[in-house]
Amino acid sequence: MTGLLIIGVASLDTLHLGGRIERSAGGAAMYTALAAQRSGAPATLFAPHPDPMPAALAPVAERVTWLGPRVSPEALTRLDIAHHGGGKATLLKADWGAEGRLIPDDLPDDLHGFDSVHIAALSSARRQLEFLRACRRRGARRVSAGTYARLAYGETENVRVLLESADLFFMNENEANGLFGSVAGAKADEGKLLFVTLAERGALVIEGGAVSHLPAPAAREVDPTGAGDVFCGATLAALALGADPVAAAQRGVALASAAVEHLGPAGLFSAR
Repeated sequence: MTGLLIIGVASLDTLHLGGRIERSAGGAAMYTALAAQRSGAPATLFAPHPDPMPAALAPVAERVTWLGPRVSPEALTRLDIAHHGGGKATLLKADWGAEGRLIPDDLPDDLHGFDSVHIAALSSARRQLEFLRACRRRGARRVSAGTYARLAYGETENVRVLLESADLFFMNENEANGLFGSVAGAKADEGKLLFVTLAERGALVIEGGAVSHLPAPAAREVDPTGAGDVFCGATLAALALGADPVAAAQRGVALASAAVEHLGPAGLFSAR
């Protein structure tokens, strides 16, 4: 096995975008896996697998290898998200559905062949930690993780343990405020990488005491859902393909900026 293994969910989302409501495929793991594939790294998605496959998720199943327990489409995670412009969003409601059927014991026995294993947003940071520990036991060479605001503020200590236990970590500036008190206070242990996305202002790459700011190209924001996860997937793919962290994050910023100009994951469905 090569490429990336992405652990998490694919969801069916209701998006509130400037007074209109749209429905779209979603889920942090789905966006991360699609972005990795779009960036040239084979992606395996470990997530509840709907059977039959809903039309909104069919393009995902065509592009990535999809492992995970078979569930009915009605059991998929459903997220209700309001966007406020400038990359700011509120998770109004989360029905995690069959996410609880995703368990570490069902992971592939040997993860050494993957360049990276990424643990995307789950219903709790405690669940993410269980997966991280299982990945280490199964020989994962490099483990990354992400978070979201409800966990950063409501489950802060578990998120901090997750951050300390992962080799790479992805968060946005709101989550950095919750974990470090400010973006300026964000730091990574020696030998580890922390990426902080700043919406239209780009991203930070933090390597020990070194901080690099990467500006984002101008983009016409249509739907910023999943932009941070797109950044994550593209960055991980570039790292797997041999890029250094700053160059990898530059690719992540570029793809995330392009992705927000489309509704949902539509911008990731084109050829590389």
